[in-house]
Amino acid sequence: MYALIDCDNCFVSCERVFRPDLEGKPVVVLSNNDGCVVARSNEAKALGIKEGVPFYQLAEQFPGVKIEALSSNYTLYGDMSARIMAIVRMYAPRVEVYSIDECFCDLEGMEQTFDLKRWGEELAARIRQWVGMPVSIGIGQTRTLAKVASRYAKTYAGYNKCCVIDSDEKRRKALAGFPLNKVWGIGRAFDAKLASLGVRNTLELADKPEGWIRMLFPLPFENTWRELNGVSCIDTTEVHEKKSICTSRSFPGMITSREELRTHISNYASRCAEKLRRQHSVCNILTVFIMTNWFRKDLEWYSGMMNVTLHTASANTTELVAAASAVTDRIFRPGLSYKRAGVIVSGITPDSAIQLDMFESDVDKRKRLDAISGTVDSINRRMGTETVVLAAQQYPADPKTGKAPHFKDAILHNLRTPCYTTNLQDIIPVK
Repeated sequence: MYALIDCDNCFVSCERVFRPDLEGKPVVVLSNNDGCVVARSNEAKALGIKEGVPFYQLAEQFPGVKIEALSSNYTLYGDMSARIMAIVRMYAPRVEVYSIDECFCDLEGMEQTFDLKRWGEELAARIRQWVGMPVSIGIGQTRTLAKVASRYAKTYAGYNKCCVIDSDEKRRKALAGFPLNKVWGIGRAFDAKLASLGVRNTLELADKPEGWIRMLFPLPFENTWRELNGVSCIDTTEVHEKKSICTSRSFPGMITSREELRTHISNYASRCAEKLRRQHSVCNILTVFIMTNWFRKDLEWYSGMMNVTLHTASANTTELVAAASAVTDRIFRPGLSYKRAGVIVSGITPDSAIQLDMFESDVDKRKRLDAISGTVDSINRRMGTETVVLAAQQYPADPKTGKAPHFKDAILHNLRTPCYTTNLQDIIPVK
């Protein structure tokens, strides 16, 4: 048996933990630069607000309706997610974190000593009590069936936040009422193809013979069909494995200065390095790209990109920032107005088997740099993101005030709430 723990409206629920005044109101969370809606409360969904709709259109589509809009606060969401996963690990021996708001639990053998329905209800209640986040739990013989069950637990209050599919009778009943386009692994293209073949619901798909599935669909779809029939064959560790990491941004305005662009690139490289270390990986290829505004026809358009291969695979902030800065100088063209830039790291391998360059002369220096990066990560986790940064990540002084900002992000987040749990300056004062 497998369990899926899924946070209900994750981003909105994180905000409501610290903003109880948002309960019962239509709330949306916006994407980077406050562009589009990426998360909605149930009240916002009931109004008909669609995911991905541009923020500026909300006032046009819903005149006179008070909609609470918030900028994305990924630092807060990531920390709240980590707290939930820590509680789940207390209840289950094997946990697979699938995304920021979802994780699978392998419950093999637990059905012999636990009432899984009661286990799920108690876990959901404990997470709500300790963290303040509502979660829905689905339990089934496969990960796909657990996904189906979690949707029922999320949709119908009678399940008390936990739905269990533990018999063939329950499986068939659940699939009969489950829409095909909501099945994990079936996208729009497969949904349209199934409709053209006369398949109307998920149960009809599961009842199709194996030969019919194999003749018309690729192997990943066949695995989904098997999972719907109770045969576990999807490994989430393979699905979740990253082959590259990208950090990129569109700037609120235009950037013409080489120095300011290099500072942005340095920050993106630093974040890529931090993500690599978090998953205990290193990279040996770094790519930098910059581009002007495609939509400004009155300006010259330019897109520059260049790769650099590292002599020794690394996740060290100093090395990746130095490499990214050097590439930026090579692809930068003066006189242009840049709108977007980013850094991609690839050639990712585990950090347990690093092949040193045969001409590496100072191995101890590499160890010292890695130790510094680890110390900086530790400080930033305790004191708040970007508490300690490299000098290359600092922006020049503001010409109006004469003061140099410690750190300036290129993202618009005018509606962002504080980082209540990760920044000492943002802790809620208690009266």
